Amino acid sequence: MIHGTLHFVADIVLTTFNARYAHAAFGLRYLMANLGTLQSRAILLEFEISHRPVDALETILAHDPKIVGIGVYIWNVTVATQLVAELKRVRPEVVVVLGGPEVSYETDQQEICRLADYVITGEADLAFAEVCGKVLLGKRPLMKIIPAELPHFGVSSSPPDSAVGFVRLPYDLYSDEDLKQRVVYVEASRGCPFKCEFCLSSLDVPVRNVELGAFLSQLDRLLSRGLNQFKFVDRTFNLNLNISKSILQFFLDRLRPGLFLHFEMIPDRLPEALRELIQKFPAGVLQFEVGIQTFNNDVARLISRRQDYAKLAENLRFLRRQTGVHVHADLIIGLPGEDVESFASGFDQLVAMKPQEIQIGMLKRLRGTPIVRHDAEWGMVYSPHPPYEILQTRLIDFAMMQRLRRFGRYWDLIANSGNFVGTMPFIWGDESPFKWFFALADWIFIRAGKSHAISLHRLMELLLEFLSAERGVPIHEAAAAIWQDYQRGGRSDRPGFLAPFVEPADTRGVRSKNVPARQARFLAG
Repeated sequence: MIHGTLHFVADIVLTTFNARYAHAAFGLRYLMANLGTLQSRAILLEFEISHRPVDALETILAHDPKIVGIGVYIWNVTVATQLVAELKRVRPEVVVVLGGPEVSYETDQQEICRLADYVITGEADLAFAEVCGKVLLGKRPLMKIIPAELPHFGVSSSPPDSAVGFVRLPYDLYSDEDLKQRVVYVEASRGCPFKCEFCLSSLDVPVRNVELGAFLSQLDRLLSRGLNQFKFVDRTFNLNLNISKSILQFFLDRLRPGLFLHFEMIPDRLPEALRELIQKFPAGVLQFEVGIQTFNNDVARLISRRQDYAKLAENLRFLRRQTGVHVHADLIIGLPGEDVESFASGFDQLVAMKPQEIQIGMLKRLRGTPIVRHDAEWGMVYSPHPPYEILQTRLIDFAMMQRLRRFGRYWDLIANSGNFVGTMPFIWGDESPFKWFFALADWIFIRAGKSHAISLHRLMELLLEFLSAERGVPIHEAAAAIWQDYQRGGRSDRPGFLAPFVEPADTRGVRSKNVPARQARFLAG
């Protein structure tokens, strides 16, 4: 996606490579919103990581910039490095300024930092404008690495000139096309009070909240422009009860078809006042991402993670039994001190709590995080290339880690997709979900030879064979469950391999158009 007119000459180009088109660059919009008088001399260009860096360079240079600011993240650092290298070869006089979490730490170890003119570490909302102002006046900063002072977070969209150090909110910079076609990110707070050693948010202290009135005013503007889907990026949305309640009540007062809200929640903090509000939302409106990561108390202590497992379990049961919330829970494979048996036990506990989705992530060694202190004792070996995923530990060797990696990938394709809601229980019956889904993952890999680019029809066919041949489920019963799940997604074409076992669909399956497709599949039927 490219914002801006191709022939517009701009002194400042703000750019990045997004993971995909649907992901709008939230950070760049903050930088643009806080350029002040320089904003009229700037343009924002967005590309996807599938975009060739040389083609992105052509688009950038068409604007004849003096400064190019690049947002660098774990998912785009490889292509961003190539872009900077080629830019410096073609137009060495252009000043390159980097920012973002990937270049906020360990700058001396990164090729992209060596190539750039300046690197702003930390929250660059205000620091970027200051650097640009100096460069354009011919007063270039003396230091290459520029630690940004922590700004005051968001008093309003247009604070008075006297409000020095306050960040302007960027929401007016979302275009109408963004609102219709892309994920729109919002945040009511920055920082995290917890110290989980694998997470960059543990370094963001203190927690700072946006001025609530200004923020709600901006949300109201987005709603009036037609936005229905809001993704809150706050790491701990339910940390401040008063703010959480105010935001939920704001949306509750403005409920309309198609409204969808995503929040990241602390799993063991759900007081009664918040529960009462949550229960008032109809099914399909709220999605909570709940970071659990491990059920092993010893592992949690080892990585400085604090959570009350009894309250966590109670809260998840409440969400699933008494609300319409779509629960997306997270677990991590490869944490120091956790072996396969421990992970399996935690996975089975979580499945029993019945979240709609379980995101199984591989541990990553993010730059700057203190997780590295466990490397020697626990034999932690990470890939040296982004996204720096764990390759093996003292307790899980490389071969087993690969099988677990595929386990997580197949779980996402089969369970999290919502395409097999009714079929899933047949996989493990009354036994361990981990044991039998792990067996299924190995079985699929032997037959398919890959864990990506597997069509839905092929997955259905493989599941039918596995259930009938390996689990002893009568083939007509397995086929009926798969066929019902297929129609759950609003489909009525009967795949040929199911034809001998099921009747044609009488009517096309129906799903609500007011709920995102993935979540709607969990609601159907």
